[in-house]
Amino acid sequence: MNRKKLQKLTDTLTKSCKHFNKFEVKCLITLFYNLVGDVPEKPGVVTGLDRNVFRNILHVTFGMTDDMIMDRDCFEVFDLNGDGFISKEEMFHMLKNSLLKQPSEEDPDEGIKDLVEITLKKMDHDHDGKLSFVDYETAVREETLLLEAFGPCLPDPKRQMEFEAQVFKDPNEFNET
Repeated sequence: MNRKKLQKLTDTLTKSCKHFNKFEVKCLITLFYNLVGDVPEKPGVVTGLDRNVFRNILHVTFGMTDDMIMDRDCFEVFDLNGDGFISKEEMFHMLKNSLLKQPSEEDPDEGIKDLVEITLKKMDHDHDGKLSFVDYETAVREETLLLEAFGPCLPDPKRQMEFEAQVFKDPNEFNET
């Protein structure tokens, strides 16, 4: 990508981006094009990362090896039956698998059911008894910790910091292997 196009794209993305400054946006664009390689731009064709490159980045850079996460975005990971909603049953299943059982508990499922109700009350903005993508998005934008309420779907903070230190220092040194 030539310097003029890079500057224009950086300016455009910086205007709509709340979490990165202009320098960081430029570094991320440069990293993206380093990973994609020298692909000729064609009108109407979206340039993107090859699935294997993306999987390798998640594995090596961020230590994320769960295939469910790699194959779907965070909402879809939790929408187990693919109906576009996260139901109480799906929440129960995910929370049951992510919480440790205490030996003193008579019925650990009761505690999980209570946690499902608390989670639903916090995240179900339209009060229909299940989470739509809009409910989910609204809730995680208000409180980012809710993004991982049903289990980990983001890299650990140490890996994130290492990535940021490397990429925002000099994106040309980034190596995906």
